[in-house]
Amino acid sequence: MSETPLAGQRARYQQVAQTLLAEIAAGRYPVGALLPTEQALCAEFGASRFTVREAIRQLVQLGMVDRQAGVGTRVRGARPVRGYRQEMRALADLAQYSAETEFEVLHTAPVELDRDLAQALGGKPGQLWLRIEGLRRAAPDPQPICFTEIYIHPAFRAITGLAGRRSREPVYTLIEQQFGEQVVAITQQIRAVTLAAPIARSLDAKPGGPALWLCRHYLNRRDEVIEVAISTHPAERFTYSESFRRDWTPQGDGR
Repeated sequence: MSETPLAGQRARYQQVAQTLLAEIAAGRYPVGALLPTEQALCAEFGASRFTVREAIRQLVQLGMVDRQAGVGTRVRGARPVRGYRQEMRALADLAQYSAETEFEVLHTAPVELDRDLAQALGGKPGQLWLRIEGLRRAAPDPQPICFTEIYIHPAFRAITGLAGRRSREPVYTLIEQQFGEQVVAITQQIRAVTLAAPIARSLDAKPGGPALWLCRHYLNRRDEVIEVAISTHPAERFTYSESFRRDWTPQGDGR
């Protein structure tokens, strides 16, 4: 039995997670109850153990269930209790963020940079970049976690495969595949903002509400910007976590 999704179709584990989410909300599995074992869910859905584990992980991510060794998977709430949480320790964690969420392209169009936009992107006024607008979701929750604008450097604006794209693969991988370019570094800026009305409408959120603004510059081996992604997250739908370790050097004991 193949579990490979067709184009435009959700992965099997997303479908299983969506069904479990609906059944929890409907009261089939009340708060405090245990979900069936992985083995039982595999038989119930006709799915592999990997699929079931990934589906449960989605519910854990939404804060609806928790897993405890020797006990099982217990329902914590009938509705998602938190937005997406992103933990960053290395560049690979950013790739994991893309793998755990889906980006839907809504619109693409060329944009000529004015002075302010050129400064923000690291380009030059008058350059013609490709602008992509889209929504990112953390399945199985259909509510988007952010509105994202992606700007593609003029050298790569002929990129193909964007129209109607819904994918867990980062857009920059298309640049790498089609142009032989390689992203080796990403810089990031974060600041608190309020939701502008047009973005709030796209996210079905309250205009003027608190939000988190993230701007990422994707650089090649020559430290040239090939892509810039600007995402706006309603505050309650996204948590950003970083871990830092202090470099420790033994000091003398004073003697």
